[in-house]
Amino acid sequence: MDDKEIITLFESRNENAIGETAKKYGAYCHTIANGILANEQDAEECVSDTWLRAWNSIPPQKPNSLKLFLAKITRNVSFNRYREQTREKRGGGEIALVLDELDEVIGDSYDMETVFLQKEIRSALNRFLHEIPERDADVFIRRYFYVESTERIAKRYWMRESNVRLILSRTRQRLKEFLKKESIWI
Repeated sequence: MDDKEIITLFESRNENAIGETAKKYGAYCHTIANGILANEQDAEECVSDTWLRAWNSIPPQKPNSLKLFLAKITRNVSFNRYREQTREKRGGGEIALVLDELDEVIGDSYDMETVFLQKEIRSALNRFLHEIPERDADVFIRRYFYVESTERIAKRYWMRESNVRLILSRTRQRLKEFLKKESIWI
């Protein structure tokens, strides 16, 4: 079933929308959630929460890309779960590393979630990602959107983990310069 048909099921409040969505995007959303949480059971619960949020969001929303719409919901649900789990015990995990790495670019005076929700930042980030080489952009997205480990990214691209870290470091530096040039330096 294609995305338009699934969205139509949501809009008509047909419960098959959840099943079709799970069939088509279940593994994709689970990969995102598990990349953030590193826990199969928590990832499964987040994916279930994603289906509920999609059900409650469509309508009134009608996403242009169901896949990206579901990815965004899954990330938000997973980050919220991560925050709940680490509220008392800080440190450790891939999320802490990712936020530390981005802190070089963004700075610690802003709440990371607030920064990423700002329209200007998203727009500038999209422009930046279209200006850099495709592989570098993909590595950046895999690290900072999907929260993949540098080891996993290295395996995907048949390169050393040190090369991935170098690409990420250089890309963060380029992003920092880009944001300064765009007068969005934070």
